[in-house]
Amino acid sequence: MSQFTVSGRFKSRDGYAPFETSIEAENENVAREHTLSQLGSQHGLKRTEIELDEVSEQ
Repeated sequence: MSQFTVSGRFKSRDGYAPFETSIEAENENVAREHTLSQLGSQHGLKRTEIELDEVSEQ
């Protein structure tokens, strides 16, 4: 498993809020899916309200 850094922004009350998270995943696609899932459940967001700008392997 590799370590990935995922950055982007999500819709909040005051417009868009930036985020950057580090996640351990098998590949880049899995890292994207896990990030969307975690942010959605933590902040009550739909996938369309989350924009992923960059996924990079550390």
